[in-house]
Amino acid sequence: MFPTLPGFTQQLVPVNGIRINAVTGGEGTPILLLHGWPETWWEWHHVMPLLARHHSVVAIDLRGAGFSDCPLDGYDKATMARDAHEVMRALGHERYAVCGHDIGGMVALPQAALFRDAVTHLAVLDVPLPGWSGWEETIAKLWHFSFHMNRDLPERMIHGREYDYVSAFMAERFHDHSRFDPADVEIFSKAMALPGRTRGGMEWYRTLTADHAASLEYKKQPLDIPALALGGDQRFGPRMVPMLREFASDVTGGSIAQCSHYVADERPDEVAAALIDFLGAR
Repeated sequence: MFPTLPGFTQQLVPVNGIRINAVTGGEGTPILLLHGWPETWWEWHHVMPLLARHHSVVAIDLRGAGFSDCPLDGYDKATMARDAHEVMRALGHERYAVCGHDIGGMVALPQAALFRDAVTHLAVLDVPLPGWSGWEETIAKLWHFSFHMNRDLPERMIHGREYDYVSAFMAERFHDHSRFDPADVEIFSKAMALPGRTRGGMEWYRTLTADHAASLEYKKQPLDIPALALGGDQRFGPRMVPMLREFASDVTGGSIAQCSHYVADERPDEVAAALIDFLGAR
């Protein structure tokens, strides 16, 4: 039902009272990849082999997605960051880089803020961050935030229509539709159809008010590690660097040309090259 990636292995790692699905491969300094909605670790499958030539790569399914557990609670981004941090420690990585896209970026930021002795580099890809000065104005314009925050309604409307919803949602956020692969949509929609996973993904949005308040606290102690902010030039790319500079003092990055929100799907070569350069140049 779910594909494997040559050169990588999967395992369920018990952490923080649940089990997290982790996909690992490569050798070198470690980097953790955190996916967004409505995807799974498979979001990174074009990027991972490129990174694995230089780094030990770990990609996980966030709690509530894919093969990871979907408990009733714990979807605030600080708890999800602890999940991810404990996975890295369980795999023997005491110090590591973290890269998050979309909701994964909302997890990566608190992970760097809360585990400062462990996170060496932070990369955030195409996402409005809770705590950002433009947060409230921006999310008010994003229809799916309000829809997903509704209790039970999205689950009831999406049930049995996972492929239709995921396909339409992602297509709206692609610029280069030659990179839009229906086979990947099939993988993501089947993952969402697993018991509890639609609700798990909705819970990521239902905690955002609390996440915003928590992120305002992180800003009081800016990160001093290298930070990379990237996004599609057709989506959040132009805003990513100034956004992340509200949380970190050493920020580089910018826009990926001819690209929208799903940067790892549309432009995996550019994403991998940027991450390799970012991690190797420091």
